[in-house]
Amino acid sequence: MQSQAIDPAKTEQNHHHAATVEAQHAAHPDHRLFGLVVFLIAEGMIFLGMFGAYFAFRSTLAEWPPAGTPELELLLPGINTVILISSSFVIHKADTAIKKNNVRGMQMWFAITAVMGIIFLCGQIYEYKHLEFGLTTNLFASAFYVLTGFHGLHVTVGVLAILSVLWRSRKPNHYSDKHHFGIEAAELYWHFVDVIWIILFGILYIL
Repeated sequence: MQSQAIDPAKTEQNHHHAATVEAQHAAHPDHRLFGLVVFLIAEGMIFLGMFGAYFAFRSTLAEWPPAGTPELELLLPGINTVILISSSFVIHKADTAIKKNNVRGMQMWFAITAVMGIIFLCGQIYEYKHLEFGLTTNLFASAFYVLTGFHGLHVTVGVLAILSVLWRSRKPNHYSDKHHFGIEAAELYWHFVDVIWIILFGILYIL
């Protein structure tokens, strides 16, 4: 059996090529966060359109909500609002922790945020089950279910994103103070969800 001789020139060339590719990759700007911001702006425009439709409906009727619509309870949605707003501060602690290379701390705060999001969703489902009107009762009811349901879908996506980050964080050194885009993305998305809910709560329950 003949052994193959290693060509030092080719080996050096391969190392040089690998180093060049790595340098080019490192120099390539990371636009992922910008892409997420553009996506959230697009999502915000969808919600803005829905808000506009809601106010258009409201302006066409002499009485809003229409006569006979049961009054919405404020206690449960108010508690849900406090939970969701508080969760924004909790998830920010996770971002602060990972920037200190505290992976355990990040995992703890993300887990708490996920639980708070699930509690919010359970509260919304409980409210749906006890409302005295349905999706097709009147125009207000239809708008209420569409707006809160669409937001609830976004909360669900946010919870799944947080759980995905937690799952990925099980791998050693997957997240660090230098590499934590997933954490930043989940946090930014969660803040977006919170802001939308504050607007929704004001429109549907307060005004």
